Amino acid sequence: MGRNTKEGDVVKKIGLLSGFLAALSLVGCTGVPSGLEPVTGFELDRYLGKWYEIARLDHSFERNMSNVSAHYSPKEGGGILVVNRGFDEKTGKWKEIEGRGYFVGEENVGSLKVSFFGPFYGGYHVIALDRENYHYSMVSGPKRSYLWILSRDRRLDQKVLSDLVSKAQSWGFETEKLIYVKHDRAH
Repeated sequence: MGRNTKEGDVVKKIGLLSGFLAALSLVGCTGVPSGLEPVTGFELDRYLGKWYEIARLDHSFERNMSNVSAHYSPKEGGGILVVNRGFDEKTGKWKEIEGRGYFVGEENVGSLKVSFFGPFYGGYHVIALDRENYHYSMVSGPKRSYLWILSRDRRLDQKVLSDLVSKAQSWGFETEKLIYVKHDRAH
């Protein structure tokens, strides 16, 4: 009986360790990349609405997409409703996906977790923002391999864009790999 208890304890410890590691991996998906800080003084009401993707680092869930936009609105029951839309150049069709977002901490800090796939969340961290007009923002995911430059208009002033790209480069993003998003279709 003593041996079964020891084996049971080992199984329990492995189960607890597995659960802990799984929880850590989820936290790692929403955290802010080392050395970066989300903006403070963030005002969600001013951030809500439609944003156009001006540039991004490549990732599988937006590959071959042009004319990409995101719309943020209050979600019934709390949180934020996120609707991303873009034109798939490969299939010739519009694609849309709906998700939800929630603040990770204080609501005046531009750090959220967003999910498009069930219980799995990714970090959405506003690391640069036009504080006066909320006309542009730069967003990082949980790693430096995720970066988006957004604007309220389909085009962003070239000087502003250059300044944001320089800032991203100084923060360790691979800006030479940025994809500049085409906006040539009405939607």
